[in-house]
Amino acid sequence: MTADRTERTDPVAATPYGAVRGRWERGVAVFRGVPYAAPPFGAHRFRPPVPPEPWDGVRDAGAFGSTAPKPPYSEAFAQYLSDPVIPGDDCLNLNVWTPEPGPGARLPVLVWLHGGALTRGSSAVPVYDGHAFARDGVVFVSVNYRLGVEGYGLFPDAPPNAGLRDQLAALRWVHDTVAAFGGDPARVTLCGQSAGAISTGALLAAPQAQGLVRRAVLQSGPPEAAERDKVRRMVRRMAGRLRIPATAQAFAAVDRDLLLRTQAEVGRLSSPVLGGPAFGIVVDGDLVPRDPLQALLDGEAAHGVDLLMGWTRDEYRLWLVPGGLVEHVERLGPVAFAGAMARCRVGPEVPRGYRALRPEAGPAEIVGQMVTDHLLRLPLHRLAEARPGSAHLYEFAWPSNRPGLGACHALELGFVFDTGEDPDSARLAGEGAPQELADALHGAWVRFVTTGDPGWESWDETHPVRILGDGEPHTVSGPRDAEFALWTREAPAARTGRAAERSTAVRRLRRSVAAVRRH
Repeated sequence: MTADRTERTDPVAATPYGAVRGRWERGVAVFRGVPYAAPPFGAHRFRPPVPPEPWDGVRDAGAFGSTAPKPPYSEAFAQYLSDPVIPGDDCLNLNVWTPEPGPGARLPVLVWLHGGALTRGSSAVPVYDGHAFARDGVVFVSVNYRLGVEGYGLFPDAPPNAGLRDQLAALRWVHDTVAAFGGDPARVTLCGQSAGAISTGALLAAPQAQGLVRRAVLQSGPPEAAERDKVRRMVRRMAGRLRIPATAQAFAAVDRDLLLRTQAEVGRLSSPVLGGPAFGIVVDGDLVPRDPLQALLDGEAAHGVDLLMGWTRDEYRLWLVPGGLVEHVERLGPVAFAGAMARCRVGPEVPRGYRALRPEAGPAEIVGQMVTDHLLRLPLHRLAEARPGSAHLYEFAWPSNRPGLGACHALELGFVFDTGEDPDSARLAGEGAPQELADALHGAWVRFVTTGDPGWESWDETHPVRILGDGEPHTVSGPRDAEFALWTREAPAARTGRAAERSTAVRRLRRSVAAVRRH
């Protein structure tokens, strides 16, 4: 098909289920709301995805499709993060931005999995507009998938990880179909941020996804599997409030809005800092046969896959600043440190070392950095160590113009997508975000997707990390090695600790945070 850039003739592309008609927008062809699986309701609810029903003629793909059921963000978070809701059951859909629709172009492909703690988010978030990637020669695909209890509930009468199975179905759709949109199925980069990065890691390790991905980007999220009991507690607490059995059949009979309200109430203390019951990807003996990080560390999966991995300097500030939790953690002092040690399963040597390395830092910064390193940076560091020569690391260091946020979780996304002029990017960045930083970070992603080299050296014994947003982009050796060494020096007995002490400390911290949120 020859691309018509007059924007008078809408672009049309073929899929396995029927043709779709997109739109020309600023010289790029955009197809929105393209179904890759059937609506996951009725007989398909809590079940693995199945193909959509084929359609006759040409299906309009001019608008975003339905978003997966999800509760809204709390008022404290809604001022920083947008999350559009588009009603409808046909929520297993994706979007494609391409500069050259039609077979023959063989362009590199970037598949985007959004974040949102596996409970919120969608491909319709304005920050995730794929125009800049397509403008720069990349076919960009963004995916909707099931969330919360619909996608990650753990039931005795339904297969686990339905949302991850949705993502796999979308990845297979890309492999089978993206050539019709100008993409090369042999040059697919899978990427995600936060929960999307966790999902990316799980798919890299999944036996069923081998050979579907050439490169991967993990931003602010490591490969991991949640404890089954943690996910099961979330379902059981919801069932208790609803006064129903903890089964998929019983949950399917509950009003959808009531189910979402109950999910939000039960999960209100499930932040990364506080832990608590939450939805997550679990080892299931099938799609996730073992812990994804361990499978990747052992070299059992993703042979030959190049990795780009990044984080923000102050990830934790998005978890603590909304609602005034930074100030509350500062007041808690010893309770906060005890909770952090319990959360990270370490003894006092680790926080003591962080305080020595950061003598001017208060409790909130130390606790936040500890938890961020434990949950995020350390696993990515270990993964890079296991794959020298094929992994590139970077740190996003630019502090937001909004008070208190610093270089927080998700701030970098407006720069990755080069959507800084969108008002939704300003929710986190404030006004006046530097365009040159977007050029640097977005350009690094484009280079990596295209060539496997973002523009700086790969991981080796010097531990190079690219710093973006702290002066001119520059590469430093081992910027966090001193902190990371504290974890390896910790005695195994101290790392393990006593379960009762850990449980008590975490409960005290959660009760304290719950009290401040109530008031």
